[in-house]
Amino acid sequence: MIVVYAKEPWPGSISKSIFLVGPTPRDKVKIKSWRPEALRILEELGYDGIVFVPEDRNGKWEKGEYINQVEWEENCLNIADCIVAWVPRDMATMPALTTNTEWGVWCDSGKIVFGAPPEAVAVTYQKYYAGKYKVPISTTLEDTLKSALAMIGEGAIRTGGECQVPLYIWRTPHFQNWYQAQKQAGNRLDGAKVLWTWRVGPKKDIVFFFAIHVDVYIASEGRNKTNEVVISRPDISTVMMYKPDRDNIANSDIVLIREFRSPAANCFVWELPGGSSFRLGVDSLQLAADECLEETGLKINPVRMRAHQSRQLIATLSSHQAHLFSVELTDEELAWLKSQEGIVHGVIEDSERTYIEVVKLGDILLFGRVDWSMLGMILSVLNS
Repeated sequence: MIVVYAKEPWPGSISKSIFLVGPTPRDKVKIKSWRPEALRILEELGYDGIVFVPEDRNGKWEKGEYINQVEWEENCLNIADCIVAWVPRDMATMPALTTNTEWGVWCDSGKIVFGAPPEAVAVTYQKYYAGKYKVPISTTLEDTLKSALAMIGEGAIRTGGECQVPLYIWRTPHFQNWYQAQKQAGNRLDGAKVLWTWRVGPKKDIVFFFAIHVDVYIASEGRNKTNEVVISRPDISTVMMYKPDRDNIANSDIVLIREFRSPAANCFVWELPGGSSFRLGVDSLQLAADECLEETGLKINPVRMRAHQSRQLIATLSSHQAHLFSVELTDEELAWLKSQEGIVHGVIEDSERTYIEVVKLGDILLFGRVDWSMLGMILSVLNS
């Protein structure tokens, strides 16, 4: 275990890291800090990572170092894999006023645990939001630290700028897909800061969306790009279900899904059946077949599907890709799908309601029913 005290640099390589948030006594002669006990417990539990301690190594509170202290804490809180908020609040000796702000900033981060002893005062508000955001809550320091270790798990070696990517982002396939592409191009990650996450699941512990401000060294240009944000989500599988007209391509039948989408300028979007999964290791071909069934009600054997290219949808906004597949429909399948127009499909419990519309390619081109990325997929399949 390596302890990094206030204003000290973090190591150039990190496998796992914890930041100890909580009240700090200003007079350590009269009031003992709780952090040495936390370090002892972590060592007994076999923790072998980094611990960020926002107290001076010499045990003194240096006047005139306030700005440096705050900036060090902010940087280390950002890169920490888990934040341990232990709040033994006593209004006379350790009021923990700064802790209130730190908790407010990080309580919905997805990488924090909360603990307070039964005798702690004025922690009801913190406990309320811990419950709301599915933050693990404990009443002993040891149990709080055990929750932190469970959240961190095995860890992962990161070096240089990689150290600034916390584990809960580092582990996602969509981050790794983006990062491996950068490395294959010879680029280097010199810095990163997580701006926000959108987490799903019963425990809100699955990172579906994230945005990271990155500092990337571009090898081919010999410079750093520092003014952009990487937004990402899991890749999607998209399926073009169609009945081609080989004599007149404009007369080909294309199966579209109409669905309400909050960002859409026209409220509803017309798109090919498709979607993503936050489950690890999901095969893109099987996902394509699953999405067909969910959004149209038609079960398609994956062996019938033809794989096309995988490409980004909006390369200036999001790093995720669409894996494109297609399947030629039989006359019977097309007739059945037409009979389903106006009937609700989709995963209703996930607020998904989809409506089938079978549209001629000529009408799609004429009336602009799909966005540019979707139109590119349709034309790519018909041109292949």
